[in-house]
Amino acid sequence: MNRKEIIFTEGAPKAIGPYSQAVATETTVFTSGQLGIDTATGKLAEGVENQARCSMNNVGAILKAGGLGYEHIVKTTIFLKDMADFAAVNAVYAGFFAADYPARSTVQVAGLPLGGLVEIECVAVR
Repeated sequence: MNRKEIIFTEGAPKAIGPYSQAVATETTVFTSGQLGIDTATGKLAEGVENQARCSMNNVGAILKAGGLGYEHIVKTTIFLKDMADFAAVNAVYAGFFAADYPARSTVQVAGLPLGGLVEIECVAVR
């Protein structure tokens, strides 16, 4: 039987609602969407590139807390406030992977919490 494990780290922003940073089963880790919050300041980073970088750093910190890294990601979803930022976010995102990119969806949304410009979530395998 698969049991649910909650993953939490001080290395990523705390949840701003009734959800966990990540939930894991024996084989899979599901992260919640991570805004581009700079953990040093606790605030959204300036600009979409910096928010994308912080978002990916936050995803990485959560994965690390679960004993994983970016190489374990099999699927990501990127939520953008403005699809015009696709190329800029794509350039930042690509820098977090050496090869064998995960599957990905990117969608434009009407709004993100705290006025964010980008939010990224992932599914990783153990």
